[in-house]
Amino acid sequence: MREEYLEPNNNLNKKDKEFENSLRPSNLNEFYGQHKIVENLKIFIEAANKRKESLDHVLLHGPPGLGKTTLSYIIAQELKSNIKVTSGPIIDKPGDLAGLLTNLEIGDVLFIDEIHRINHSIEEYLYSAMEDFKIDIMIDSGPSAKTVQIQLNPFTLIGATTRSGLLSAPLRSRFSINSRLGYYKPNILKKIIERSSKILNVPIDNDAANEISKRSRGTPRILNNLLRRVRDFAEIKGKGKITNEITQIALKALNVDHNGLDEMDNKIIKTIIEKFNGGPVGVKTIATACSEEAGTIEEVYEPYLIQEGFIKRTNRGRKITELGYKHMKIPHPKNNLLFD
Repeated sequence: MREEYLEPNNNLNKKDKEFENSLRPSNLNEFYGQHKIVENLKIFIEAANKRKESLDHVLLHGPPGLGKTTLSYIIAQELKSNIKVTSGPIIDKPGDLAGLLTNLEIGDVLFIDEIHRINHSIEEYLYSAMEDFKIDIMIDSGPSAKTVQIQLNPFTLIGATTRSGLLSAPLRSRFSINSRLGYYKPNILKKIIERSSKILNVPIDNDAANEISKRSRGTPRILNNLLRRVRDFAEIKGKGKITNEITQIALKALNVDHNGLDEMDNKIIKTIIEKFNGGPVGVKTIATACSEEAGTIEEVYEPYLIQEGFIKRTNRGRKITELGYKHMKIPHPKNNLLFD
């Protein structure tokens, strides 16, 4: 299982939630990274405000922890609108969706996290709501069943997903603004950690900021979680200031290596090499061998490992690259390349 400092936690206590919210940027000018997406959103939002219309529906997709939820709150803030938040798995039946939609005021934002997990029978009710701001509800059943059409106030739906490929084509096509968030460069992460450390009122060395940034897997959420943990080490083993020496001690204790890979990342690479001769091997087989959910491997671990070139996808499954072998300090079997 992924360590707590690398895992988004939905069961945060009140103090932790306040901490997490305090680190979130509150407007687009404070949002570092994703430059093209942010610049486009500024134009779309300004145009919508100028026309006094609701913003077109927005789909934000990409790996976890890159700022999809934060951007959703910022969009609502920039639109000067209220935001209502839910997630795909929570919407159980059409009545749940109808209740959410009918309570929206003009110009409100409805944010659905993990929208790829919404039930397909419920998804169909979204089509008319998104296109015509109407929803048809079936009342009763059998011979006495009848359909009632409810007019909705114009609203903006923001959907967030880590797996856009699981969205049906009809639903995806109804999002006029489609933005994919990518991993952050270390120089952008350094700006974020400098901002976060100021908010936390904890001094940090330039070298320490660089080191944590490099080991954060290109992900702001992991960056801030690591900052919290390193701050603990600085307070107990140091004098409160985050130095490079304290950072090295903390990251070693947390099993975060120089590439930002944690224990589970290394376990995946090692398992494919030792048990499956470097691959190719299917993700379900990898998941079973690593005692992890296949969905977690696909959503949380695999994107970064592929991005950094440690593993690659082939038609027959996942395969360890030469860089992956080098990282594990295991000789690369060149003859395996014959069957790529």
